[in-house]
Amino acid sequence: MPFSVTRVGNGQQWSHQVEGEVKWAHQSVGRKRGHVHAAEALECLGGNGYVEESRMPRLFRESPLASIWEGSGNVAALDTLRAVAKQPETLDALFDEFDAAAGADAGFDRFVAGVKAKFAHPETVAFRARSVRDLALALQSTLLIKHGHPAVADAFTASRLDREWGTVFGTLSPGIDTAAILDRSTPTA
Repeated sequence: MPFSVTRVGNGQQWSHQVEGEVKWAHQSVGRKRGHVHAAEALECLGGNGYVEESRMPRLFRESPLASIWEGSGNVAALDTLRAVAKQPETLDALFDEFDAAAGADAGFDRFVAGVKAKFAHPETVAFRARSVRDLALALQSTLLIKHGHPAVADAFTASRLDREWGTVFGTLSPGIDTAAILDRSTPTA
């Protein structure tokens, strides 16, 4: 992860359990998306990505292994749910983090409200394995809104939370400030 989850918020340090919950949620999402990303990269390269002279065919063939190498994404999701069931206060700590970014993006606020509703009843937490992805997306959005470039945060929330990206990469809404994103990532002389 590109940040340290052991930070002090509201005067309290996140527990080791919360760190594990966040780690498992992000691993679950990453493992589910890795092979899709490799397939998209292969497609972008066309025939050059297919020939064995490059590393791309091997990456594509091995990409499904990432989802099972250190335990499948489903197991990571179940580990997250086990942590939530064992210590429900870890979920409260995540929700506090989400609340710190509330009001910055209406789509984010709607998404977080939906995530909170999914986890509102502790007795049904065992049935929320697919909702772990939403915990990870909400935390990623929170961090981008609070610490990232506004254009990147807007693109992320529009494409991931509003579900306007379909099943392929590069399908952003017309209102996204792609010029600002490109300027941000273009090296200066």
